[in-house]
Amino acid sequence: MALSATIYNFDIELADTDRHVYESLALRVARHPSETEEYLVARLLAYLLEFAEGIEFSRGVSDPDEPTIAVRDLTGGIKTWIDIGTPDAARLHKASKAADRVAVYTHKDPTQFLKQLAGERIHRAEALELYALDRAMISALVARLERRVAFSLSVTDREMYFSFSAEKLTGGAENLTGAVVRLKHGV
Repeated sequence: MALSATIYNFDIELADTDRHVYESLALRVARHPSETEEYLVARLLAYLLEFAEGIEFSRGVSDPDEPTIAVRDLTGGIKTWIDIGTPDAARLHKASKAADRVAVYTHKDPTQFLKQLAGERIHRAEALELYALDRAMISALVARLERRVAFSLSVTDREMYFSFSAEKLTGGAENLTGAVVRLKHGV
């Protein structure tokens, strides 16, 4: 019998001063059985860091030729292709041809990712936006992952500041910080 996806509900107050985005979001995010919790958290963070009109999660593993997250225009065309983890050069080549902008958020070792891409043929490689998410922050967020999570996220100078509600904590609200680092690549 096939395992079904686990649904997570996130109530998020987003304040991204870098991009002047201020939103209250209620997101239902499905985690496929083959997806790790780290990947789920990285996917959620990429969605929040890229939040814009027309953003949507993909249909998941059932549609591997689609981006993990896409920002689409009113005609359904992909304006921004957003991937998570360490996509291979062929996928990034395809993405660069399909969208005006391609961003990758990795929650894995960025050094290995850059080595993997070095010397590969990728359409408009110089325009790729590669970001490394703070791995300790990802682990700390995974430790707080429940089926329903509420938090505030402030983003300033690509530094993320999380504040979790005090419902289950005895000492008041809990805070967490982590950086998003733009990777320099020579692909």
